[in-house]
Amino acid sequence: MAKIRILLVEDNRILRDGISAIIKGQREFTVDGVSDGGYGVVAMTRKLKPHVVLLDLGLVSQNSLEIVENLKKEFPGIKVIGMGLAPAQTDIVECVQVGADGFILKDATVGDVIYTIRAVAAGKTVLPNSMTASLFFQVAEHALLKGKRNLKGAIRMTEREKEIIALIVEGGTNKEIAVMLNISTFTVKSHVHNMLEKLELHSRFQIANYSRNEAASEPRSDRPSSRQRG
Repeated sequence: MAKIRILLVEDNRILRDGISAIIKGQREFTVDGVSDGGYGVVAMTRKLKPHVVLLDLGLVSQNSLEIVENLKKEFPGIKVIGMGLAPAQTDIVECVQVGADGFILKDATVGDVIYTIRAVAAGKTVLPNSMTASLFFQVAEHALLKGKRNLKGAIRMTEREKEIIALIVEGGTNKEIAVMLNISTFTVKSHVHNMLEKLELHSRFQIANYSRNEAASEPRSDRPSSRQRG
């Protein structure tokens, strides 16, 4: 039986050595290469042609999400599994958004690590059990299974929420938005709170950035016209 070839990318030496030892202890796996996450991960992948890349989500020297995206663009058939010690659910979703096929928490059991590698190599998708009860798990799982990249766009917004987002992007305060939409300031605050919870964001500024990013990803002909302010 052909072994599953793995490239391990981890900038913590102790973790790198430990994970490598765990993998090497399994007959079905082989560690073809290890990297501390410095420049050259894509080049290493090109040379070694691993089946699976285990990638630390929190690399210090590189943007891990960009590495995932570049790997999936150049090697569409490769499997990428993100790893993190205590990532937020949004971090995991972003990892999936750029193409990752699964995620392993660094406090996972050895059995969980082995299962995840085996399952992802076989074409399955695996996310942490801690996400299974959340809305973000449903969105991320849908993205993994259907190849959807616009994850946050999969979260439904009401028409009123869309109106408020548009006005936030234009710089409107809660009071100004309330006057424009003929609703109370309290109602605006309530909508903003609901949107922050849906998107797992923390501020109006992040809502504005979210909206701009979503608009930039849409085909030009489908983009809504921006509201004109008087």
